[in-house]
Amino acid sequence: MEPVDESDLEWREYEHGESAFRRKQLAAAAGAGDDLGCSLYELPPGKRSWPYHYHAGNAEALYVLAGEGFVRLGDDEHRVDAGTYVPCPARPEGAHRVVNDGDEPLRYLAMSTMRDPDVTEYPDSEKVGVFAGSPPGSSEERTVHGYFRTKDAVDYWDGEE
Repeated sequence: MEPVDESDLEWREYEHGESAFRRKQLAAAAGAGDDLGCSLYELPPGKRSWPYHYHAGNAEALYVLAGEGFVRLGDDEHRVDAGTYVPCPARPEGAHRVVNDGDEPLRYLAMSTMRDPDVTEYPDSEKVGVFAGSPPGSSEERTVHGYFRTKDAVDYWDGEE
């Protein structure tokens, strides 16, 4: 484990519909292991981060470095700009999504605990994500990983003899 300079890392780009951003996984590059995650994000003007979600097992926090926009937390939208810190606890009240409605790129750090296993809920699309074997954000192989519609839930004994 050693310090890393973000300028030495390549951006990884993500784009799907209204979600588009670049990410540098700082903690992974520094060899921080699976205890604490930290990534640098950059959202172009008019774009959004990951879909609205919260983790049941991992807390997250955001710290805005540059630009402006808003973060959706529950039913509220909060303006963010350089110096804004946003806690996102591991419960429904921590559900969040970052939106850049400004004219410049929005850059922020996203930090998280890296607990395994984890379940992520996506209230808007009524899905859950299940992760076991390595925590969300890790590049390690998982033993279980999938996304499921909550309406497809079955009774514990369904299908059992």
